[in-house]
Amino acid sequence: MKKYLAEFIGTSVLVLFGCGSVVVTGLAEVSHMWFLAVAFAFGLSVTAMAYGIGPISGCHINPAVSLGVWAAGRLSASDLVAYIIAQVLGGIFGAALLYLLMSGKIGGYDVAASGLGQNGWGEGFGRGFGISTAILAELIGTFVFLVVILGATSKAGTTPVAGLAIGLTLVLIHIVFIPATGVSVNPARSIGPALFVGGKALEQLWLFVVIPPIGGLLAGLLFRAKVLED
Repeated sequence: MKKYLAEFIGTSVLVLFGCGSVVVTGLAEVSHMWFLAVAFAFGLSVTAMAYGIGPISGCHINPAVSLGVWAAGRLSASDLVAYIIAQVLGGIFGAALLYLLMSGKIGGYDVAASGLGQNGWGEGFGRGFGISTAILAELIGTFVFLVVILGATSKAGTTPVAGLAIGLTLVLIHIVFIPATGVSVNPARSIGPALFVGGKALEQLWLFVVIPPIGGLLAGLLFRAKVLED
Protein backbone atom coordinates (compact mmCIF):
# COMPACT_ATOMS: atom_id res chain seq x y z
CA MET A 1 0.00 0.00 0.00
CA LYS A 2 2.97 2.35 0.49
CA LYS A 3 3.54 2.44 -3.26
CA TYR A 4 -0.04 3.29 -4.07
CA LEU A 5 -0.27 5.95 -1.36
CA ALA A 6 2.94 7.48 -2.69
CA GLU A 7 1.46 7.64 -6.20
CA PHE A 8 -1.71 9.22 -4.83
CA ILE A 9 0.24 11.91 -2.96
CA GLY A 10 2.64 12.55 -5.82
CA THR A 11 -0.12 13.03 -8.39
CA SER A 12 -2.01 15.30 -6.00
CA VAL A 13 1.08 17.47 -5.64
CA LEU A 14 1.60 17.61 -9.41
CA VAL A 15 -1.96 18.80 -10.07
CA LEU A 16 -2.12 21.17 -7.11
CA PHE A 17 1.16 22.96 -7.81
CA GLY A 18 1.24 22.59 -11.58
CA CYS A 19 -2.30 23.77 -12.23
CA GLY A 20 -2.04 26.11 -9.25
CA SER A 21 0.75 27.98 -11.03
CA VAL A 22 -1.89 29.01 -13.57
CA VAL A 23 -4.90 29.55 -11.35
CA VAL A 24 -3.62 30.84 -8.00
CA THR A 25 -0.95 33.17 -9.37
CA GLY A 26 -2.96 34.76 -12.18
CA LEU A 27 0.34 35.27 -14.02
CA ALA A 28 -1.31 35.02 -17.43
CA GLU A 29 -3.06 38.31 -16.68
CA VAL A 30 0.12 40.27 -15.91
CA SER A 31 2.90 38.79 -18.05
CA HIS A 32 3.19 37.34 -21.54
CA MET A 33 5.96 35.08 -20.17
CA TRP A 34 3.60 33.34 -17.74
CA PHE A 35 3.99 30.01 -19.50
CA LEU A 36 7.63 29.74 -18.34
CA ALA A 37 6.52 29.79 -14.71
CA VAL A 38 3.90 27.13 -15.44
CA ALA A 39 6.43 24.96 -17.26
CA PHE A 40 8.82 25.08 -14.33
CA ALA A 41 6.02 24.50 -11.80
CA PHE A 42 5.10 21.21 -13.48
CA GLY A 43 8.73 20.20 -14.01
CA LEU A 44 9.80 21.04 -10.47
CA SER A 45 6.78 19.20 -9.07
CA VAL A 46 7.92 16.05 -10.83
CA THR A 47 11.53 16.58 -9.74
CA ALA A 48 10.54 17.13 -6.11
CA MET A 49 8.35 14.03 -6.05
CA ALA A 50 11.01 11.97 -7.84
CA TYR A 51 13.27 12.45 -4.84
CA GLY A 52 10.45 12.40 -2.31
CA ILE A 53 8.53 9.26 -3.31
CA GLY A 54 10.78 7.81 -6.02
CA PRO A 55 12.45 5.34 -3.62
CA ILE A 56 9.01 3.98 -2.70
CA SER A 57 7.02 3.80 -5.95
CA GLY A 58 9.35 4.99 -8.69
CA CYS A 59 7.33 8.24 -8.88
CA HIS A 60 5.25 7.53 -11.97
CA ILE A 61 2.41 9.90 -10.93
CA ASN A 62 1.04 9.49 -14.45
CA PRO A 63 -0.92 6.59 -16.02
CA ALA A 64 0.93 7.07 -19.32
CA VAL A 65 4.24 6.62 -17.49
CA SER A 66 3.00 3.50 -15.73
CA LEU A 67 1.80 2.06 -19.05
CA GLY A 68 5.17 2.80 -20.62
CA VAL A 69 7.06 1.23 -17.72
CA TRP A 70 4.77 -1.81 -17.89
CA ALA A 71 5.27 -2.11 -21.67
CA ALA A 72 9.03 -1.98 -21.09
CA GLY A 73 8.68 -4.98 -18.77
CA ARG A 74 9.49 -3.12 -15.57
CA LEU A 75 6.08 -3.18 -13.86
CA SER A 76 3.62 -6.00 -13.11
CA ALA A 77 0.07 -5.91 -14.46
CA SER A 78 -1.38 -5.85 -10.92
CA ASP A 79 0.74 -2.86 -9.96
CA LEU A 80 -0.18 -1.17 -13.24
CA VAL A 81 -3.89 -1.24 -12.41
CA ALA A 82 -3.36 -0.15 -8.80
CA TYR A 83 -0.98 2.64 -9.83
CA ILE A 84 -3.45 4.05 -12.35
CA ILE A 85 -6.31 4.01 -9.84
CA ALA A 86 -4.15 5.77 -7.24
CA GLN A 87 -2.97 8.34 -9.78
CA VAL A 88 -6.45 9.20 -11.03
CA LEU A 89 -7.75 9.55 -7.48
CA GLY A 90 -4.71 11.66 -6.61
CA GLY A 91 -5.33 13.92 -9.59
CA ILE A 92 -8.94 14.44 -8.52
CA PHE A 93 -7.87 15.15 -4.95
CA GLY A 94 -5.24 17.66 -6.09
CA ALA A 95 -7.84 19.44 -8.22
CA ALA A 96 -10.26 19.44 -5.28
CA LEU A 97 -7.63 21.08 -3.07
CA LEU A 98 -6.99 23.70 -5.75
CA TYR A 99 -10.71 24.38 -6.08
CA LEU A 100 -10.95 24.70 -2.31
CA LEU A 101 -8.12 27.25 -2.32
CA MET A 102 -9.76 29.28 -5.07
CA SER A 103 -13.14 29.16 -3.35
CA GLY A 104 -11.66 31.33 -0.62
CA LYS A 105 -11.16 34.22 -3.03
CA ILE A 106 -12.99 37.34 -1.87
CA GLY A 107 -15.89 37.90 -4.22
CA GLY A 108 -16.05 34.22 -5.11
CA TYR A 109 -14.56 32.14 -7.88
CA ASP A 110 -16.42 30.98 -10.98
CA VAL A 111 -14.66 27.74 -11.83
CA ALA A 112 -16.62 27.27 -15.05
CA ALA A 113 -15.48 30.66 -16.33
CA SER A 114 -11.96 30.90 -14.88
CA GLY A 115 -11.05 27.20 -14.89
CA LEU A 116 -8.58 25.09 -12.94
CA GLY A 117 -5.73 24.88 -15.41
CA GLN A 118 -7.60 22.32 -17.52
CA ASN A 119 -6.37 21.05 -20.88
CA GLY A 120 -8.05 21.71 -24.21
CA TRP A 121 -7.64 22.87 -27.78
CA GLY A 122 -9.41 24.87 -30.48
CA GLU A 123 -10.87 28.35 -30.64
CA GLY A 124 -10.54 30.26 -27.40
CA PHE A 125 -7.83 27.99 -26.00
CA GLY A 126 -4.12 28.79 -26.24
CA ARG A 127 -3.23 29.90 -29.74
CA GLY A 128 -6.25 28.23 -31.28
CA PHE A 129 -4.70 25.05 -32.68
CA GLY A 130 -6.97 22.34 -34.07
CA ILE A 131 -7.40 18.74 -33.03
CA SER A 132 -4.64 17.40 -35.31
CA THR A 133 -2.06 19.61 -33.60
CA ALA A 134 -3.44 18.66 -30.19
CA ILE A 135 -3.08 14.95 -30.96
CA LEU A 136 0.45 15.34 -32.30
CA ALA A 137 1.56 17.54 -29.39
CA GLU A 138 0.30 15.07 -26.79
CA LEU A 139 1.64 12.03 -28.65
CA ILE A 140 5.10 13.50 -29.26
CA GLY A 141 5.33 15.07 -25.82
CA THR A 142 4.44 11.85 -24.02
CA PHE A 143 6.73 9.76 -26.21
CA VAL A 144 9.72 12.03 -25.54
CA PHE A 145 8.90 12.15 -21.83
CA LEU A 146 8.85 8.35 -21.60
CA VAL A 147 12.06 7.96 -23.61
CA VAL A 148 13.84 10.15 -21.07
CA ILE A 149 12.20 8.45 -18.08
CA LEU A 150 12.97 4.93 -19.27
CA GLY A 151 16.48 5.86 -20.34
CA ALA A 152 17.31 7.76 -17.16
CA THR A 153 16.02 4.92 -14.97
CA SER A 154 17.54 2.04 -16.93
CA LYS A 155 20.32 -0.05 -15.39
CA ALA A 156 22.88 1.62 -17.61
CA GLY A 157 21.47 5.13 -17.34
CA THR A 158 20.50 5.53 -13.67
CA THR A 159 22.25 8.45 -11.99
CA PRO A 160 21.56 10.59 -8.90
CA VAL A 161 20.32 13.37 -11.21
CA ALA A 162 17.78 11.23 -13.06
CA GLY A 163 14.92 13.03 -11.31
CA LEU A 164 16.27 16.39 -12.42
CA ALA A 165 16.63 15.25 -16.04
CA ILE A 166 13.05 13.98 -16.04
CA GLY A 167 11.71 17.18 -14.50
CA LEU A 168 13.58 19.39 -16.96
CA THR A 169 12.23 17.33 -19.84
CA LEU A 170 8.70 18.09 -18.65
CA VAL A 171 9.66 21.78 -18.50
CA LEU A 172 10.82 21.60 -22.12
CA ILE A 173 7.62 19.88 -23.26
CA HIS A 174 5.52 22.56 -21.55
CA ILE A 175 7.48 25.46 -23.02
CA VAL A 176 6.79 24.22 -26.55
CA PHE A 177 3.31 22.72 -26.29
CA ILE A 178 1.44 24.86 -23.73
CA PRO A 179 0.00 27.01 -26.57
CA ALA A 180 -1.42 23.87 -28.22
CA THR A 181 -3.13 21.97 -25.38
CA GLY A 182 -1.92 23.39 -22.08
CA VAL A 183 0.10 20.13 -21.97
CA SER A 184 -1.29 17.03 -20.40
CA VAL A 185 0.97 14.05 -21.29
CA ASN A 186 -0.80 12.66 -18.22
CA PRO A 187 -4.44 11.49 -18.08
CA ALA A 188 -4.63 11.91 -14.29
CA ARG A 189 -3.48 15.52 -14.56
CA SER A 190 -6.31 16.19 -17.04
CA ILE A 191 -9.12 14.24 -15.38
CA GLY A 192 -9.07 16.10 -12.05
CA PRO A 193 -9.49 19.68 -13.32
CA ALA A 194 -11.95 18.66 -16.06
CA LEU A 195 -14.32 17.05 -13.56
CA PHE A 196 -14.62 20.32 -11.64
CA VAL A 197 -14.70 22.67 -14.63
CA GLY A 198 -17.10 20.59 -16.74
CA GLY A 199 -18.39 21.87 -20.08
CA LYS A 200 -15.85 21.95 -22.89
CA ALA A 201 -13.06 20.68 -20.63
CA LEU A 202 -15.04 17.51 -19.98
CA GLU A 203 -16.08 17.16 -23.63
CA GLN A 204 -12.44 17.28 -24.78
CA LEU A 205 -11.11 15.08 -21.97
CA TRP A 206 -11.12 11.96 -24.16
CA LEU A 207 -8.08 13.15 -26.12
CA PHE A 208 -5.98 13.51 -22.97
CA VAL A 209 -7.08 10.09 -21.72
CA VAL A 210 -6.44 8.29 -25.02
CA ILE A 211 -3.40 9.89 -26.70
CA PRO A 212 -0.78 10.12 -23.90
CA PRO A 213 -1.03 6.39 -23.09
CA ILE A 214 -0.37 5.60 -26.77
CA GLY A 215 2.82 7.69 -26.66
CA GLY A 216 3.84 5.97 -23.44
CA LEU A 217 3.20 2.50 -24.84
CA LEU A 218 5.22 3.23 -28.00
CA ALA A 219 8.24 4.31 -25.96
CA GLY A 220 7.89 1.35 -23.60
CA LEU A 221 7.73 -1.15 -26.46
CA LEU A 222 10.89 0.30 -28.02
CA PHE A 223 12.72 -0.26 -24.74
CA ARG A 224 11.28 -3.74 -24.36
CA ALA A 225 12.51 -4.59 -27.87
CA LYS A 226 15.96 -3.29 -26.87
CA VAL A 227 15.83 -0.68 -29.65
CA LEU A 228 16.64 2.07 -27.16
CA GLU A 229 18.32 -0.01 -24.46
CA ASP A 230 21.36 -2.28 -24.34
